[in-house]
Amino acid sequence: CPTSNLQTGAAKTIATHPIGALAKLRFRVTINTDNRLMSRTSMTNEMIEVVKAFNWTFQDLQRVTINALKSSFIPFEERLAIIEEVVKPGYLAIASE
Repeated sequence: CPTSNLQTGAAKTIATHPIGALAKLRFRVTINTDNRLMSRTSMTNEMIEVVKAFNWTFQDLQRVTINALKSSFIPFEERLAIIEEVVKPGYLAIASE
């Protein structure tokens, strides 16, 4: 959660947050909300902030969403099914609007 990382001092600004450099190096980065209540943030806000800070594209957001599923604690086949049946079609539908 970039916002939480700012609040805890792990990063000074979103622009200096390591997620940008790590994503460029093709690490499997994800965007999350650590504690929406305490951080006063949402997934939408977190995505907006990284888009603004790093000029991320819609494809970048899709990649980190898929990364999150690839890193989740659910069975492999279920992860693949969600990626193929929910995430990719969802992003495609939004991109088609």
